[in-house]
Amino acid sequence: MKRLENKVTVITGGGKGIGFGIARAFAMEGSDLVLTGRTESRLIDAKNELEEKYGVRVLAVVADGADEQAIKNVVEKTVETFGRIDTLVNNAQTSKSGVMLADHTKEDFDLAIYSGLYAAFFYMRECYPHLKRTKGSVINFASGAGLFGKLGQSSYAAAKEGIRGMSRVAAAEWGPDGIRVNVVCPLAMTESLKEWKEAYPDLYEKTIQGIPLGRFADPTQDIGRVCVFLASDEASYVTGETITLQGGSGLRP
Repeated sequence: MKRLENKVTVITGGGKGIGFGIARAFAMEGSDLVLTGRTESRLIDAKNELEEKYGVRVLAVVADGADEQAIKNVVEKTVETFGRIDTLVNNAQTSKSGVMLADHTKEDFDLAIYSGLYAAFFYMRECYPHLKRTKGSVINFASGAGLFGKLGQSSYAAAKEGIRGMSRVAAAEWGPDGIRVNVVCPLAMTESLKEWKEAYPDLYEKTIQGIPLGRFADPTQDIGRVCVFLASDEASYVTGETITLQGGSGLRP
């Protein structure tokens, strides 16, 4: 039996990049999926590929993470369709990466906070009663940008560190309910990273030189499989943790 058979996983930003890599890893382990994002065509393409390749059921729901009502709708449709939620993966985030702090506008800062911190908060709050019933888990995505103060990442880092702080509180508050909450800080090769590499080649080169393993992670094999572990019974005693998946560049005491 696959590790996540008969489970339901909600993945934000699940139509591309790290989110789609995570979706693949969960589908391989038998989990049905709910994919959210802002682009319907991308979600539909992801849904069709995952259902065809892995035989799982996939619900695609368009939602902007900053839209509280849209998130309520995602959760309602998930429960209507599957009757349960076992894992929530808050992966989606938008920001003005590469813009120095002194050049940020309030709109730039709001973009990161609303698409990241508020979105994670809304999804966690709405999923809570369903996760309580299943003794489920939350996997929130943060970043080395916040852990280590990466240049050009001020609003992104602020949102991600906010998510880390909220996750630790949730782990403490929700532990008695049997809900586990953990944080992953990835460094993966995605479509967005390729664009960032082209726009900011000097920052890219500085980043790759600081990775002992000399490469960026694969979204499915390196990031998705760790998330599967965190969602599985094998991680039943793991909560409140921040796991850096950064090829050795995220060394911490």
